[in-house]
Amino acid sequence: MSATLPPIRLEGGTILSDEVHARIGAAILDGSLPAGARLRDVQLAEQLGVSRTPVREALQRLERFGLVEVAVGRYTRVSEPTEQLRADTGEFTAYFMGNALRIALRRASDAELARVVEAADAVVAAVRSGDGLSVFEASTVMFERVTKSTGNVVFISFIREAALAIQRNLRGWRPFMARPVTRAEGYQNLRDRIAARDADEAERLIRRLYGVD
Repeated sequence: MSATLPPIRLEGGTILSDEVHARIGAAILDGSLPAGARLRDVQLAEQLGVSRTPVREALQRLERFGLVEVAVGRYTRVSEPTEQLRADTGEFTAYFMGNALRIALRRASDAELARVVEAADAVVAAVRSGDGLSVFEASTVMFERVTKSTGNVVFISFIREAALAIQRNLRGWRPFMARPVTRAEGYQNLRDRIAARDADEAERLIRRLYGVD
């Protein structure tokens, strides 16, 4: 493990194990901890200024969603996503977000809907710029707001745990990122259907945009 992670300084209301999980996960996402990097709980604990217990808990959580792989007695390391895993993640994300959007458009307050529409506008702008990474990042924000707007604690809790794996598996994956760039009109239609609370059409458009309809 070559990356050096800065020590954690907890703020009010922050849970230590969650912060350790987020810190290691962020280092995996940004490449500070690349695929294949060995993860030693003692070293991570020293860098983060915490005990080994929250580090071990964080690594177990990351392993459950495939970001970390463990061979008992041999190594714990950052995994490398296969093309099949990326494809499965893309399919899962499209279906999950279609369902979340259906619930959100039925339950969201006007203020919550406005925040989702604002995020959808950012996605449309990113699509028109032709920058695949910007599309991915704007879509991530939109999907987070959609999930929160469902008010469904199971949806929200699941995505909170799975978000790192989804972002790692899809970030930079050309089939997922290139698709919306070629479909600006489709994303504009999606934005308009969201604004109109048209759940049926919004769900259909999400699946069509990502090729799972």
